[in-house]
Amino acid sequence: MGTSMSALAQKPEEKIPDGTEGEFFHSLDSNVTIKKKKNWNEFDLHFTTLRLGAGLLYDGVTYAQDKESKQQADSGNYSLTPKFQTRDFRVLASGKFNTKRLFTWKAGFMYDGPSRSWFVRETGVTIGLPEINGNVFIGRTKEGFSLNKVMVGYNGWTMERQMALDVIPILADGIKYMGFFPKNKIFLNLGAYTDWLSHSQSFSTYKWQVDARLGWLPIQSLDNRHLLHLALNFRSGEPVNDQIKLRSRPEVNPAPYFIDTGTFPSDHSNHFGWEAYYTAGPLMLGTEYYLHKFYSYEKQNPLFKGGDFVISYILTGEVRPYMNTANVYTSVPVKKAVFKGGTGAIEFLLKYSQLNLNDGTITGGKFWRLTPMVNWYLSPIVRLDLAYGYGVLDRYNLKGGTQFFQSRLQVVIL
Repeated sequence: MGTSMSALAQKPEEKIPDGTEGEFFHSLDSNVTIKKKKNWNEFDLHFTTLRLGAGLLYDGVTYAQDKESKQQADSGNYSLTPKFQTRDFRVLASGKFNTKRLFTWKAGFMYDGPSRSWFVRETGVTIGLPEINGNVFIGRTKEGFSLNKVMVGYNGWTMERQMALDVIPILADGIKYMGFFPKNKIFLNLGAYTDWLSHSQSFSTYKWQVDARLGWLPIQSLDNRHLLHLALNFRSGEPVNDQIKLRSRPEVNPAPYFIDTGTFPSDHSNHFGWEAYYTAGPLMLGTEYYLHKFYSYEKQNPLFKGGDFVISYILTGEVRPYMNTANVYTSVPVKKAVFKGGTGAIEFLLKYSQLNLNDGTITGGKFWRLTPMVNWYLSPIVRLDLAYGYGVLDRYNLKGGTQFFQSRLQVVIL
């Protein structure tokens, strides 16, 4: 999926590599016409195609706390109890209109397990614009800040994104441009959003925001077995009612919030960061780091910092695919599924992440976590994750250690 856009202009139909069938739904954010064997969940309605999909995430977690961690839980009025629960269930639909210019649509609806509520997720239309080496999406989507934030959640290497990205809302309503310039191997994402459609949504914490992501691929082999991805990110916005509240769980969805600034006044914020990823066959190294600056006279203009580093190795030899049209990684292919007599794909990884919500007069706490884990891709549809985590919370004048024992079952049809 790493073919340059100039090549795609000459060859508008591209075959999906084996094991990446699940990318069809998300490839609609590109200016590529996908040609592949029709699946059981695809239909031709003449004026548009229709593809139906669904996804389920089911999490389990238990904990072991030291004395200081238990005292912090008492001070924060929360408890860590073993849980097994549905993280979310999603119903997806997508299609391509029967037009000369690429014109696609998608719609997503999610049942959120913790809140037991339904939400509209990524929904809108994409218009291919080869004249400017890219495409434009209009609707509800990821802002376009951070590779790990932009990429499909089902394709992530860990169960949850790093904590420093919790400062950025997961979705926004507006317009986003995604372009790739193959001659220089440069990519550009630009987005502008408002809250006029999403004012009452839980993710809508900003009245407006703009984003820019500029990157370069100094190394990229034709098969993406050797890749170096570098990018810078910038974001600016105005919080709703000139107030904001930042908080983060310890990368465990059923867990309570460990760090929390409480609501504080802020009429503007700027966010800066960088991302770097390197692929050498089944090995992947990656890091992202972010600075979140909030302008608040009352709170002395706090600056919050956080980032992560990950090393991943796919023991069975598969290479994590990379897609130029969105400049993100996609789902790990499976050479031979367990259900067909194979071993599936097995990935080992180690991740370190941290976020500091202390600055100025704000003492939201800081937390770091180290996570070794294994991902077993039984097939392109079924995945099982097992993780151990050790983290230290610095809050309430205490430093408490917590061990996390996590599992996740993922089933997705895209």
